Amino acid sequence: MRILIFAAAVLLLLQVSAAGAARTEAPVGGWKPIKNLSDPYVREIAEFAVKTRNDEANTGLSLERVAKGETQVVAGTNYRLVVEVKDGANTKSFEAVVWDQPWQHSRRLSSFKAVQGKV
Repeated sequence: MRILIFAAAVLLLLQVSAAGAARTEAPVGGWKPIKNLSDPYVREIAEFAVKTRNDEANTGLSLERVAKGETQVVAGTNYRLVVEVKDGANTKSFEAVVWDQPWQHSRRLSSFKAVQGKV
């Protein structure tokens, strides 16, 4: 009987160890890279961020492209996007964080800040 319990414990430890070693995804609550930056939903989130910024700061920025992006699962999804925008004749980069909860039809711009240097 002791051998059976010992064998079961060893198998359980091996299974837990193998599961931990195989994990390559971001931990729960961690940021995970967006694989397809041209996804229409990602573009929609970026357009929302730029429009909201324009409304709040009375600016005339227009979205050029999403240069980089990550998501974080919370009580919804946070999108952290680096967007390139036109500001008149100049191209500028900003990091926008948008919280999205589509099942509640709720979306909020959490931050929008300039990115210095090359993206």
